[in-house]
Amino acid sequence: MIEERKSEGGEGDRGSKKLPCRWIGREGGCQCGAIRYRLKQAPLTLYACHCRSCQKQSASAFGISMRMERQGVEFRGKTPRIWRTAGDSGAPKLCAFCAECGTRLYHTGEAFDDPLTIKGGSLDETSDLEPACHLWTMRSQKWTQPLLERDGGFEKEPESDEILISLWEEKMRREKMRREKTGREESSNSEKEE
Repeated sequence: MIEERKSEGGEGDRGSKKLPCRWIGREGGCQCGAIRYRLKQAPLTLYACHCRSCQKQSASAFGISMRMERQGVEFRGKTPRIWRTAGDSGAPKLCAFCAECGTRLYHTGEAFDDPLTIKGGSLDETSDLEPACHLWTMRSQKWTQPLLERDGGFEKEPESDEILISLWEEKMRREKMRREKTGREESSNSEKEE
């Protein structure tokens, strides 16, 4: 049984733009290169989704989803095709994909200001993508259990995006503290050698 993750952070603090800048300037796109994008800000959150829709679109056990504000992503090249459907939650979803190669690039809601959920696998560099949590664990494959136990998750989706955002911000703060601690230890070791 996977324990539900709860955030200790405050709601509404969309401080992810203040988090590590390793995200700004990162690029991605479809497999054939007809559509490219560049991140202009850090993601609001990043999670692994085990819903049937993400399993099918990724042709894998789960999809990596990176929630971004619309103005935080700059697209160039061809215009993506849109397919309208509903997610496992029943909410309407617009799915953007390349008409040339079929790569799914992002999902969004129908409102103009709805955030984009970029498909993490479409980034050029994916080696450091580590989710804050897992969604739709009730649909996960059994072999993913160690990941779910390590990262925590939700049987379905949390009540609000703010929970996912807070979990991501906590993860980024811990990562920053680890980097700073490692830097201090390396500096201390260098001084001892002198």
